[in-house]
Amino acid sequence: MKSILTVENLSKKYATGFQALKNVNLEIRRGEIFALLGPNGAGKTTLINVICGIVRPSEGKVTVDGLDIQRDYRTVRANIGLVPQELFTDMFESVWDTVRFSRGLFGKPLDVEYLDRVLEDLSLADKKRAKIMTLSGGMKRRVLIAKALAHEPTLLFLDEPTAGVDVELRRSMWEMVRRLRERGVTIILTTHYIEEAEEMADRVGVINKGEIVLVEEKAALMAKLGKKQLTLELRTKLERVPPELSSEPLELRHGGAQLVYTYDTQGEETGIPSLLRRLADSGIEIRDLQTKQSSLEEIFVSLVKDPR
Repeated sequence: MKSILTVENLSKKYATGFQALKNVNLEIRRGEIFALLGPNGAGKTTLINVICGIVRPSEGKVTVDGLDIQRDYRTVRANIGLVPQELFTDMFESVWDTVRFSRGLFGKPLDVEYLDRVLEDLSLADKKRAKIMTLSGGMKRRVLIAKALAHEPTLLFLDEPTAGVDVELRRSMWEMVRRLRERGVTIILTTHYIEEAEEMADRVGVINKGEIVLVEEKAALMAKLGKKQLTLELRTKLERVPPELSSEPLELRHGGAQLVYTYDTQGEETGIPSLLRRLADSGIEIRDLQTKQSSLEEIFVSLVKDPR
């Protein structure tokens, strides 16, 4: 699939000497939802700000649809929508006025039908004439998204879009993001909510200490790095794992009431049939069993601790 965004050898070093980005290379495919994960201070927002032309890089190049973000700034920026973490808007304006103004900033003629549809999609239609200062935090967050969409961008950045938003509203925003993708908008989101990436993203990128640690298809990442666990509920508690089973990757939990067996999802054989036979031979009776796949959060934590 053709790329809409290319980041090449991008670095950013501030006057203080702090290196926010280190030789970042990234390709974003047209029409995908890309989740950029990383701990606080990892460089997520700096990377977005450089791509959007807000921060000048120390080295490297960024192109959107083949156009250089610095040389063709006005043209490129007109194709980008940005929803920042902070609530930057005039609190005394109405929702309608601030969205209309944002569209005009990019030289777009007024399109009442389009703007009304954006407000409707964001559940802001009934707040159209309300002053922003009267809205809840979640509503203000949606106004930021409406502003970013006002000029019909093809590339949308969502920097922590659901921070401080309740679960119900978060899920409604996820649905809105999917609809945007269906209309051809490419979406890059940063998030601390791992389930957000797990729910929506086509691909996942991990950034840590200014460097891209990994970029992978979400499903492939979970298959490649994910572990599965088989939890065995025992009829009789054990004080320790029997010596004859010490070679198996077993862990005793819940006061000896559970045995947990961890295995690699990529292995040709799980080893479970053999394990169950050995447990039976040892006189260990099983009351119940269940399997669990590693979550994206567990994979993310392992990557940040031990980059591959």
